Amino acid sequence: MTQLEFAKAGIITEEMVIAAEYEGISPEELRNKIEKGYAVLPVNKNHKFDNIRAIGEGLKTKVNINLGTSQGYSSVKEEIEKLKIAEKFGADSIMDLSTWGNLSYIRDEIIRNSNIMVGTVPVYDAATKAVQNKKRVIDFDADDFIQMVRDHAKAGVDFMTIHAGITRTTIEKLRNSRRITKIVSRGGSIIVGWMIKNHKENPFYEYFDEVLEICREYDVTISLGDGMRPGSLHDATDDLQFEELLRLGELVKRARNAGVQVMVEGPGHMPIDEIEANVILQKKICDRAPFYVLGPITTDIAPGYDHITSAIGGAIAAAKGADFLCAVTPAEHLRLPTLEDIKEGVIATKIAAHSADIAKNRKHMNIDNQMSHARKEFNWEKQFEIAIDKEKALNFYSSRKGMENNMCSMCGPLCAMRITEEFLEKEESIFIE
Repeated sequence: MTQLEFAKAGIITEEMVIAAEYEGISPEELRNKIEKGYAVLPVNKNHKFDNIRAIGEGLKTKVNINLGTSQGYSSVKEEIEKLKIAEKFGADSIMDLSTWGNLSYIRDEIIRNSNIMVGTVPVYDAATKAVQNKKRVIDFDADDFIQMVRDHAKAGVDFMTIHAGITRTTIEKLRNSRRITKIVSRGGSIIVGWMIKNHKENPFYEYFDEVLEICREYDVTISLGDGMRPGSLHDATDDLQFEELLRLGELVKRARNAGVQVMVEGPGHMPIDEIEANVILQKKICDRAPFYVLGPITTDIAPGYDHITSAIGGAIAAAKGADFLCAVTPAEHLRLPTLEDIKEGVIATKIAAHSADIAKNRKHMNIDNQMSHARKEFNWEKQFEIAIDKEKALNFYSSRKGMENNMCSMCGPLCAMRITEEFLEKEESIFIE
């Protein structure tokens, strides 16, 4: 049975207990959310890990970071190091998007070393193998689509992106589209190219029932990919995006009916003022299925700083109801991320997620209140303990330390809290001689 089937049968699993404890809610409350499909608990039967997390409505906003090899940069050791950095700074999941090397071995090693959820995009395997065999990226058979899903599920992948919302109708709309960046989803472009070459329907859509059977067998959560997500502000909130979204809403129902957990992926690049409407529409069309967004990136002019542009959009999206943020690194659009890029991306997105959680429920502000008390009391050790990046906070403080222990080098003796402590909070008013 899957976590969804257990939930529908009224059974609370060990995984539900662990995830509920992290959320600070009862296991029954989480079971109810999973039963309705408003939350998912991605735990493949073949992947044993400790940091089990649920994703969905009324829960803490979760953070994913992508890693993986590419042509010319294929080091399993480096990808494992990225995984450990992601875990250290609080990522709830990673996605292995490797597109070069021995993909099965890389995936197995990442899953074996991961103490958090692991996601993948199976269609990358088929395309990569075609390229490695000196063929075109779309030169593979329809059966390869389904076989890759089975291979990933059997390996222990907890959730996988399935681009099942693209159909022949999508291609006709795409031909007449006024988009600047037609398709920026790698999975989406591979599928569209394959469909045009073979004059056939999208195998993920045509054989979706087979995909569901595999995912049910291993309890893999399906993440319905947004192959038509906007890749520039100009393309946001257009007919291509919503034509796919309507189809994803239908696929959500089919997955739930088959006992398979499902969430839905979203944009992309998007002006700030369109984010809330997109979240509301996704939740309505997809019956409140968990919403997994990439960014959204709120401006196209900041290469090298897209961890910031995406954190801005992610905070807004999550505050309005998105449940899962995919971190974007400073290297987005420029290069394969380094270890430092992974760290920067995770931290920026964790900040966005936490900021959004405070907007959703003030109970999440308790840790911020602890920081405020530590600052008021000049308790530097406590401040460093609470900080998301303890090492950076300590290094900044130590590099230009103030003359006394109860001040930093920013304000020195003009520290507002120090002045307040010395005068305003004295037993006798400073205005009484």
